[in-house]
Amino acid sequence: MEPTYLVPVYLTYALIAVALTITLARVLFRNGAVFLEDVFKDRPKMADSVNRLLVVGFYLLNLGYAALIMKAYGAATAVEAAEVLAWKLGALLVSLGVMHFANLYLFYRIRRRSQLASLPPPVAPQMRLPMAQPVWNPAHAVAAVAHPASP
Repeated sequence: MEPTYLVPVYLTYALIAVALTITLARVLFRNGAVFLEDVFKDRPKMADSVNRLLVVGFYLLNLGYAALIMKAYGAATAVEAAEVLAWKLGALLVSLGVMHFANLYLFYRIRRRSQLASLPPPVAPQMRLPMAQPVWNPAHAVAAVAHPASP
C-alpha cells in the first residue's frame, strides 16, 4: 500500500481556508461599516444589520466553496501533495478575491443609490426655442428629379 499525503494536505488546507475567510470577513466588516454608515446616516442600526448580513453571506459562500473544492484524488509523494495544496489554495484565493470585489461592488451600488436619492429634483426648462426649419439643399432636389420615386 502506497503512503498517501492527503491527510496533511486536507488539514493544512482546512486551517488556511478558515483562517483566510475569517480574516477577510473581519476586514470587510470593519471597512464596510464606513460605507454603510454613510448610506444609512439616519439609521445606524440598519447599517450594522446590513453589514452583518453581508458578512454572514461571505462566510457561507466562501466556506461552502472551500469545502466543495477540498476533495483530491491522490498524492503519493510530498511533491504531489504540495501541488494539490497549492492548487486548492489558489482556487480558494481566487474565489475570495471574486467575493471581495463583489462585496465592494455591492457597497458601491448601495452608496450610489443612496446618493442619487438625496439629489435635488431636476430643474424645469426655463425657456423654449422655436423648432429649426429644414435647410433647402439643391443637391437633394437634383437627385430627386434624376431618380424619381417609383409608383
